[in-house]
Amino acid sequence: MKRRALEKRLRMAGCYLKREGAEHALWVNPSTGAIEAVPRHTEIKEPLARKILRTLGA
Repeated sequence: MKRRALEKRLRMAGCYLKREGAEHALWVNPSTGAIEAVPRHTEIKEPLARKILRTLGA
């Protein structure tokens, strides 16, 4: 999955970008308080993308 597509799905679920790091970006779901690191690669493998979406409730 492309990182931009993943970020779009996270935004649609109400998540927001907390901060950018050198290798990862931290995303937060304010309704659950869950925080997840998203790698800054252009292509994110499907199992990892599914895990990120599941953890953030998207």
